[in-house]
Amino acid sequence: MNLKKIREDFPILKQKVNGKPLAYLDNAATTQKPIQVIDAISDYYKNYNSNVHRGVNSLSQKASAAFEESHEKTAKFINAKGMKEIVFTKNATESLNLCAYTLGEKLSKGDEILISVMEHHANLVPWQELAKRKKANLKFVNITHDGRLDLDDFVEKINKKTKIVSLTKASNILGTINPIKEISKIVKENESYFVVDAAQSVAHVKTDVKKMNADMIAFSAHKMLGPMGLGILYGKEQLLDELNPFLTGGGMISEVTLEKSSWNNLPWKFETGTQNVAGAVGFSAALDYLNKIGIENIQAHEQELLKFGLKKLKEIEGIDIYSPEKGPKTGIISFNLKGVHPHDVAQILDEHAIAVRSGNHCAQPLMQEMGIKGLARVSFYLYNTKEEIEKLVTAIKQAKKVFGV
Repeated sequence: MNLKKIREDFPILKQKVNGKPLAYLDNAATTQKPIQVIDAISDYYKNYNSNVHRGVNSLSQKASAAFEESHEKTAKFINAKGMKEIVFTKNATESLNLCAYTLGEKLSKGDEILISVMEHHANLVPWQELAKRKKANLKFVNITHDGRLDLDDFVEKINKKTKIVSLTKASNILGTINPIKEISKIVKENESYFVVDAAQSVAHVKTDVKKMNADMIAFSAHKMLGPMGLGILYGKEQLLDELNPFLTGGGMISEVTLEKSSWNNLPWKFETGTQNVAGAVGFSAALDYLNKIGIENIQAHEQELLKFGLKKLKEIEGIDIYSPEKGPKTGIISFNLKGVHPHDVAQILDEHAIAVRSGNHCAQPLMQEMGIKGLARVSFYLYNTKEEIEKLVTAIKQAKKVFGV
């Protein structure tokens, strides 16, 4: 990877914050966008802005082709069968709500849904609401003392009443990468539906949906160099075919009379109303960029930064780091500075032009499990450098001086 050349592709990295060069270390929240993505979106609005699938004019035909191409590229990127298995939504949260709503129609009173305590709220609240609607039981897999999914507890809790299992591929706080392939084997043997929240993993590790063998997988464009406002739901074609749509209205229908309606073919059956065509065009450019760099190269770079970052941060006296010692991880380091609120740490870092995230990170149950109310989180991506980590360490030491700890 030519890091210098890569950084030149990201206009935002050239700006200064508080008079200092920006060090953007908040990639788990959203990644920055290369100029290729920005230009693709601009080109769409300048040259062929039109609604898709609703016109024979040239602009509509070009927009429709670009929209469908984005589906095809997404399918290829995750090794899906084709675009019929790729549904575009507003975000990963909507994708997970779509899973809960459509699969929820198959639940009966007393059935069980199994998730874990390390889930993001997006993969927790929809299942809570489903359990209430269907009078089903929501159960939780625990984590081990070192922040990994407790597989023994998982095996103990899954049973013939378990109709749906929904787990994150990677924790947005701990960086833990869960053994989805191994878990999927157990879920399928139990004849349960398997949903995966892959929002924190698709941009960081190679994703092969055939090997994962989950029924539905949710992720977001904006966490993988693409624009905001576009979520992705992968679903096995046979399952998507038999499920009823989540939202209804224009675009997702085949035929409508005053008495009844019939649904469109996949994936349009789940894509209701005017779509985020510009987002799809931008995401297409983002996938091109990721393919050019190579996910394996991105992962190797990220792991190098993670190793260096953990080593440097552990040298700071009075810092608590929350990261599994063993097993695969994404480039996330969550920490607290003893005696200092994480928001105060983040504010001091911002004064040094270092962008991090602080708070409960939409994972309050995990915070409670860990016995803390919040933490600061650093997250790396392909354009980050060791120099930025050195800058981070210096700024944290400055925060210690400011707060006298």
